[in-house]
Amino acid sequence: MQGALAQQATVLPEVTVTSSRGAAVLPLAASPKAERERLAQVPGGTNLVEPQKEARLATLRDALDYQPGIVMQDFFGGTDQPRLGIRGSGIQSNPVNRGVLLLQDGLPLNEADGSFIIGLIEPRNAAFISALRGANARSPGAIALGGELDFVSLTGADERGRLRLEGGSFGRRGAQAAVGGVGERFDSRVSVSSDRYDGYRHHSASRRDSVQANVGFQGDGGFENRTYLGWTDLAFQIPNVVPKDRIESDPRGVMGDGKTPQDQLLNVYKRDPRRDATQLRLANRSRWGSDTLRQEVGVYWQDTDDLFNNMTSHTVTHSRTAGAQWQASGRPAGRDGALGWRTALSWADSAMQRDLYATNPANGTQMQRFGSYDLGAQNLQALAAADWRLAPDWTLLGSVQWSHLTRDAQSRSSAAQLNQDWSFATPKIGLNWAATPTTRLWANLSRSHEAPTFWEIVSATVAPNSPATAQAELVRLKMQRATTFELGGAGRWGEGPHAVHWTAAVYRSVLADELISTTDANGIKVGTYNYAGGTRHQGVELGLSGSQRMGVGALDVRASWTYSDFRFRGGEYAGKQIAGVPRQLINAEVLYRIGAWRFGPNVRWMPVSTPTDHANTAGAEQDAYALLGLKLEWRDGPWALYLQADNVTDRRYASAYAIRNQATAAQPGYLQGLGRSFTAGLSYKF
Repeated sequence: MQGALAQQATVLPEVTVTSSRGAAVLPLAASPKAERERLAQVPGGTNLVEPQKEARLATLRDALDYQPGIVMQDFFGGTDQPRLGIRGSGIQSNPVNRGVLLLQDGLPLNEADGSFIIGLIEPRNAAFISALRGANARSPGAIALGGELDFVSLTGADERGRLRLEGGSFGRRGAQAAVGGVGERFDSRVSVSSDRYDGYRHHSASRRDSVQANVGFQGDGGFENRTYLGWTDLAFQIPNVVPKDRIESDPRGVMGDGKTPQDQLLNVYKRDPRRDATQLRLANRSRWGSDTLRQEVGVYWQDTDDLFNNMTSHTVTHSRTAGAQWQASGRPAGRDGALGWRTALSWADSAMQRDLYATNPANGTQMQRFGSYDLGAQNLQALAAADWRLAPDWTLLGSVQWSHLTRDAQSRSSAAQLNQDWSFATPKIGLNWAATPTTRLWANLSRSHEAPTFWEIVSATVAPNSPATAQAELVRLKMQRATTFELGGAGRWGEGPHAVHWTAAVYRSVLADELISTTDANGIKVGTYNYAGGTRHQGVELGLSGSQRMGVGALDVRASWTYSDFRFRGGEYAGKQIAGVPRQLINAEVLYRIGAWRFGPNVRWMPVSTPTDHANTAGAEQDAYALLGLKLEWRDGPWALYLQADNVTDRRYASAYAIRNQATAAQPGYLQGLGRSFTAGLSYKF
């Protein structure tokens, strides 16, 4: 009986079962290719950075070097607070803490007052960094002249895991371990990193520990969701500024190494200037719909504790920031999708408690509290934008943002209070022309606005030799405004892996009420004011990158030139250059690639001296310099190894400086740059 049944059995054809959610389709996981296509629609200067292609990735400057229009100036060379500048926005803040909207996966990292702590960023966790320079920013909360920088996280599909070890001169050591995975509907990734740096200069040690995690979910009907967790603990000593002659005579020294009255008054070892900041951040994004109508909602919350001792005073801040963002976009099918639209709403709220204490000049501890404030910042913003394909090669883009900002400050120890609010519109219009299949040209006209942060509104005055007379006040400031016109283009020569890519932009911004911050004779910030005479920022941003065959190998080249001509139009300093940014900055790297190896030189060149004060005092400039480096890389499958030498000629130079209205070379105001150093690293990707 069983044999007969077997003979009657029907043999079914083979069936292959596949998932409709392949590993390539991940929730809210943008790719560099997709981001490059999105940036190509922006009628203005942009950058797309892929940090994971860098051999060394110890600092933010490692990730952003060689980028046109992005100026990075080292403060102490570790995981501290490098000066970030884009078109001059925020260059007056010291340390740099405003002028650019920093984003993590499309959601703001800034506090609602516009401030940020740049050292909290972990570049090792970024799949790519997207920069929209100047008023070209697209986020509903981006209204400042500096534009936006978005750090887009690696996901579980980008790599299953990675181990990275780095070490080098002056006690530099770093490590990262990351693991990720992909399932039918979920993917996840966790990264843990740690950095330690003893420091090139005396009293310049730094450390950073960071945990970054995200999990994504792919639902039905095109629904996507991703949740993010970030925790960072940052601490660094501040060696502070020295007179100009010590750059040559004592490049690793600080005030306190000498026996002059200045050294006794500003002794770094006794005053112990430093910064300690810890931040916990949670965020979530959801997206659904199709190209006809796509919507996205994001929410975020962050809790930050920050202690900043700037030599004469401790500023202790605890802030909680919450925000939400909704965006919708569409491209109707009619007329071949020639008209697209986008709208967005964003809200952010920060509640801060800030206390100011005088610094004990004998041991750096906190003395009496001379200021205690409750601070509240809130932003409500709306955006409407459209793009219209006028002809096959021409696209007109326009947008308008409406903003209502509040900055409220109330003293807890007196009756002092200062409540400010601003409502305004920020329009933009631009034109893209696809001149050839490989060349795009653009023009745009835009407005930008920047409200003061609480670092400008709350002002502290502490004489180094009289901490008992420390005072604090609330400063009423106007909003900084600018109108910018820009022309530029981008394209490539050649095809495939050996194409050469280029980008160029020239801009001119006319500013009213620019926020100007200055320091006293000791290099300590004393206040901020609106410059009444008007200012002008204009510049040129050029970038080149590509690869060309040479013999049995290839030559990989990348270079950038950022020219910044920022001047006062009228008033006390009419015609003078605004201090803060190098007039010219050239970065270039040439590597010969053969097999798994790449090796070659690089240069960081500031060919023209830069004023350190707004009066442009002769002899007080930051002198021109050129730094030569060498790099050796080996990559084979999942393994990568590098050896890098920086400043191989051991050039003595000032990497940055304190900004003053009027300065002399004898005043402490200069930060010595790093001397000759070597770094080696090994990574394994699995």
